[in-house]
Amino acid sequence: MVAHLGLISLGVSFPSLPSLPRLGFTKRRPFATAAMSEDPIQEWILTEGKATQITRIRPIGGGCINLANCYDTDAGSFFVKTNRSIGPSMFEAEAIGLGAMYETGTIRVPKPFKVGPLRNSGSYIIMEFIEFGVSRSNQSVLGRKLAEMHKAGKSEKGFGFPVDNTIGSTPQINTWCSDWIQFYGEQRLGYQLKLAQDQYGDSTIYQKGQRLIKNMAPLFENISIEPCLLHGDLWSGNISSDKNGEPVILDPACYYGHSEAEFGMSWCAGFGGSFYGSYFEVLQQQPLEALLNSFNVVPADETAQA
Repeated sequence: MVAHLGLISLGVSFPSLPSLPRLGFTKRRPFATAAMSEDPIQEWILTEGKATQITRIRPIGGGCINLANCYDTDAGSFFVKTNRSIGPSMFEAEAIGLGAMYETGTIRVPKPFKVGPLRNSGSYIIMEFIEFGVSRSNQSVLGRKLAEMHKAGKSEKGFGFPVDNTIGSTPQINTWCSDWIQFYGEQRLGYQLKLAQDQYGDSTIYQKGQRLIKNMAPLFENISIEPCLLHGDLWSGNISSDKNGEPVILDPACYYGHSEAEFGMSWCAGFGGSFYGSYFEVLQQQPLEALLNSFNVVPADETAQA
């Protein structure tokens, strides 16, 4: 993850996100991308980015997959990620996810501006630069904003996403499916189990995982599950706050899924009682008291008074 994030330009505007064609990792890119030039990043910034001069390019630390820089200009700053080893498809998928979250108008995410190929090899993404504050975020506000995003980001196509994307550098398959248990079993647990078996040859873990998949339906009995927009990789490194203290989430692996699947990374996100209390006050799927008891927390207003 990177300390500051910005948004990319695909050569198309993001309000038409639902109509974007499906993107595969081995298929030809469906998007118009930046024209090849000596430096397509600077070319975009000095034309479509409305800048007349770039005053400084400074590295941004924190990433382990891509290189990140902030381009300071007379029209403001831009956040740019580059990768010399991959084509634009990974950044295109990231931009679509950022754009989908941005369009909900709920929690703050960096707005994507441009995605394109680098000269000779590799690709880049240009985004809004967000100046981070000193604290990670207020957990109560983060919980409320995340729930608002889940409530606003709905899908009429079921569970999945318009494109496949990545979680870290691992491919994530998002083929549309009308059934959550099938989607989660095949495209999340099953796919990860197969990757682990192929890489490490551990058939025992694979077989145990398959038994879980075949027997997990009772875990979802009497639960109404509606697909909602998920960040998909919400660990502590992908959560911050802007200079005004408002929560910011970044580096997504978006898809439409069960809202509580968002908490799968919570073991390393540090979510506490105030987060869950605020979240479930906005997005209630069971009686609030039962939900809070299941997470062993108290309501946000009681937390504030304690």
